[in-house]
Amino acid sequence: MRSLKIGVVGTGKVARTNYLPCLAEDTDVAIGYFSRTRAAAEACAAQFPGQVFDSAAALMAWQPDAILVLTRETQRLEATQALLAHKPRRIFFEKPLVAAHGQENVTEQDFADAQSLLRQASAIGCETAMVFNYRFFEHSQLAQRLVAERDFGAVRNVTGLVHYACWSHAIDLVHFFAGPIAELSALQGAATHAQGNFAARDVTAAFRTAGDASGTLIGTATLAWTFPLFDLTLNYERGRIRMQDLDGDLTVMDAQGKEVQTYRIAGDRSRWDQYNDSFKKSLRAYLQSIRDGQAPPVPGHFGLLELQVEAAIKRSIATARPVVLAEAFPF
Repeated sequence: MRSLKIGVVGTGKVARTNYLPCLAEDTDVAIGYFSRTRAAAEACAAQFPGQVFDSAAALMAWQPDAILVLTRETQRLEATQALLAHKPRRIFFEKPLVAAHGQENVTEQDFADAQSLLRQASAIGCETAMVFNYRFFEHSQLAQRLVAERDFGAVRNVTGLVHYACWSHAIDLVHFFAGPIAELSALQGAATHAQGNFAARDVTAAFRTAGDASGTLIGTATLAWTFPLFDLTLNYERGRIRMQDLDGDLTVMDAQGKEVQTYRIAGDRSRWDQYNDSFKKSLRAYLQSIRDGQAPPVPGHFGLLELQVEAAIKRSIATARPVVLAEAFPF
């Protein structure tokens, strides 16, 4: 079996911490680097051996099987446009797909730009994929299995309290468990709250899914990093699940068995260990899909679906009216 050629565009902390260690462990992967700062790419190549290229064109001439776009979200649009000019086979995106002003300040224009990118990619036969590694947490996977095995039925309600660092992931988890959001109404706080690299107003979105589940999500920068960064509860026809933090406790309430069970990660594993492992699971699943000639585990349109929700939130706040997503932001 020949080696996969994987291009890496963007060589910052996310690449070094969450992707390159996994790629370097795979003996059947050859890595090609491109960064706006060559020194940064060379530093990565020194730690995780690979070939450094001076331009997107040179990287594409290497004929990679896939490109991982790991730039900051504020730079992702420009970086991807440069790649699409050379007709790549596959592109794998960090989250969110596009966010010119940062992930805590997604705009309607970000949705429009991301939609344009995916249309360009589709037109040249380029397959797109998203990371959305929260789907690969042990407890996300376990919850999905238990819901099916115990026949919990359809999701009826969703509630979530989410730090903006996890915001796009939480929206994707709603899609993962409950299906697409069809309509929403949102409110925004008056004050801007700052914490670390995040500065944004709080947002509350009430929504209805295509499957007629109702729900609310609160996005904020005020949650202390010491405590859970998200708390998501899904109420089903015959049960309920509650997930907390980066693979924190999973509580399963079985209405048929009339029992409540709590699943907990072993005490010798920190939440950051679980977080880092989720990237490995997501990336390995993606690489295996390439080897098997299968569709990616998380296709690129889920990145657009997430931005559609964020665009609808901004539209609802601006107009003080509910937004039907398919009408306001059609795919």
